[in-house]
Amino acid sequence: MTRPVWMEPPRPSTKAAKAVAVTITVALVIIPFWVVVATSLSPDLQVIRNGGWSIWPEQVTLDAYRRLFGSGVISHAVLVSAVVTIVGTAVSLTATVLMAYALARPNVFGGRPIMLGVLLTFLFPPAIIPSFLVVSNLDLRNHYAALIAPVLISSFNLVIMRGYFQGLPAQLSESARIDGAGDGRVLWHVVLPLSKAIIAVVGFYYAVGYWNSFFNAMLYLDDQSTWPLQPMLRQIVMLGANPDTSIAAGAGAGVAPQTTTMATVVVAVLPILAVYPLVQRFFTKGVLTGAIKG
Repeated sequence: MTRPVWMEPPRPSTKAAKAVAVTITVALVIIPFWVVVATSLSPDLQVIRNGGWSIWPEQVTLDAYRRLFGSGVISHAVLVSAVVTIVGTAVSLTATVLMAYALARPNVFGGRPIMLGVLLTFLFPPAIIPSFLVVSNLDLRNHYAALIAPVLISSFNLVIMRGYFQGLPAQLSESARIDGAGDGRVLWHVVLPLSKAIIAVVGFYYAVGYWNSFFNAMLYLDDQSTWPLQPMLRQIVMLGANPDTSIAAGAGAGVAPQTTTMATVVVAVLPILAVYPLVQRFFTKGVLTGAIKG
């Protein structure tokens, strides 16, 4: 009796093909990032001589990073991005947990219409002009709250977390209620300790969203000196603005060297790369469980 196909060991040709595919994929990811890092650490003359990039620095130098943070504009932008990311992630994660827990409870009043409204946002996302008018009418323009309030709760994250909560054993919550625990204690002492995976994943999603967001800052903050890092990165990369002059004084006041541009990219990407390994082990358990149940 022959065994099923999925029980047969892979052929050597299949293993070789997978190894080649993985190697090519890893190279396509690592090589561009390495070029960015190498260019940021190379002298300006070497980068100019090579046509704007470098694979290996002839002499490792931090001049680009000194130039980047020398004026204080980028330092302030990094600080703004960090504060907005930390505060926004905490507020969004709290709001998402509370709403997901409420919608995950059976027979909650108004649960189905609210959930239907959440799902409709997938099909009809808010447009730019209505969002701008709402933010303006709430007097949130030129306030950092405008970077958080319009994107406070993500429908995708809410659906994933609600599905995860629904997958938890109902007997645990019922036992806690029999002992006299209310909804708040059930959520804090029973649900949240069992939901570390989904909380880590959703929190990471929110953090990446806040850190990488640039359009809301350009839309709601008129003063460029108050912008977070990502709009500054756009000015440097796309417009060639010099962080020493152009960003503070207006476009056209100077052009950033290529090494400074690459240093800005490294500064923008490095925090996410540093945090991702800490939550990577939660991804499979957190996302797939919530998605399948939801």
